[in-house]
Amino acid sequence: MQGLSPRQTEIVKLARSAGRVVVDDLVVRFDVTPQTIRKDLNDLCDLGVLQRFHGGAMFAGGVANLGYENRRNISSEAKHLIGERAAQLIPDNCSVFLNIGTTTEEVARALHGHHGLMVITNNLNVAQLLRGQAHNEVIVAGGVLRHADGGIVGEAAVEFIRQFKVDFAVMGVSAIDTDGSLLDFDFREVSVSRAIMATSRRSILVADAMKFSRSAPVRIGHITDVDLLVTDKPLDDELARICAEGNVVVEVADGGGTEA
Repeated sequence: MQGLSPRQTEIVKLARSAGRVVVDDLVVRFDVTPQTIRKDLNDLCDLGVLQRFHGGAMFAGGVANLGYENRRNISSEAKHLIGERAAQLIPDNCSVFLNIGTTTEEVARALHGHHGLMVITNNLNVAQLLRGQAHNEVIVAGGVLRHADGGIVGEAAVEFIRQFKVDFAVMGVSAIDTDGSLLDFDFREVSVSRAIMATSRRSILVADAMKFSRSAPVRIGHITDVDLLVTDKPLDDELARICAEGNVVVEVADGGGTEA
């Protein structure tokens, strides 16, 4: 399952702004058939972005995340490209933190050719991906295991992370709001993410375009708290402005290069 079409992206923006969209209105706006719009809405509902009602759909802010395997399958090609680009920004012989997330797992896969890394993670999937690489050291945080996705969270994980001062933190988030807020679903994970940002010399946010179409209830921080964003599509004008004013470098991992 790949990313959204331009029309689906616009539908999500409309739903996010108004709270809901109606099939008849979308048919007129995009000059397509009702069947085409219904398929778009059904696809977006399958992704967990919208919730269907008779004649339309509403924006699904929600308080619960999608299942981990479902998230792995969403925008998988984009996540692979983002992972490859983020790994290129990490030099050999440095320390790096990778947090929980399907995109950070792609970064871990792309680090296989690196040497002399100290990789610290609260993601058991990342640790497993890097296991057996004698040329890189892997350190796993202690804490509460979240069975749904192999993440390690809680105060013990936060205290563990605070022992370090790493060269790079590579982070994923559940959603990015239109004002640049970085959002997540689990307040325990948010505490870990904040600790990671505070103990890194340079922070890299990895987020596919779908993250800009979702919402989540807990605020981690703001996009201007990171040094660099790696994504797969150009940002909309407002977020691009926010990043530029906040000196956040934006890398588009589709060959489009640096935005700001």
